[in-house]
Amino acid sequence: MATIRLEIVTPEAKIYSDDVDSVVIPGSEGEMGILPQHAGLMTQLLPGELRIFKGGEESRLAVGEGFVEVTGEKVSVLTDMAVAESDIDEAAAEEAIRRAEAAMKEEHLDVEGHASVQASLLKSLAQLKVKRRRTH
Repeated sequence: MATIRLEIVTPEAKIYSDDVDSVVIPGSEGEMGILPQHAGLMTQLLPGELRIFKGGEESRLAVGEGFVEVTGEKVSVLTDMAVAESDIDEAAAEEAIRRAEAAMKEEHLDVEGHASVQASLLKSLAQLKVKRRRTH
């Protein structure tokens, strides 16, 4: 079976680089499945669940905002967060959600502060979605 190279990069490190059967990304237009020889495109990545299919196995990562570039041979994901399901701390994500929700209720937040808190909230929600998919 044909494969496509998947590379996931954050500001800190290259998180993933391998040939995969397919990948499903949370894009700006909804979930997008990418197979080998996919038409070239560039799209916005939204916080959510990125699924990787390789050799009959599925793995999941919680991803933040970023961009995805697809060529016929490669999928490049540039994101501000990528956390494997096994590395997600459910209690820490729940606490981050509580803090973000409390901060959003404060009236002194300016537009930038509100956007920053909302981005943190979406990342924490993405982590919980990935972690809880199999545990609940």
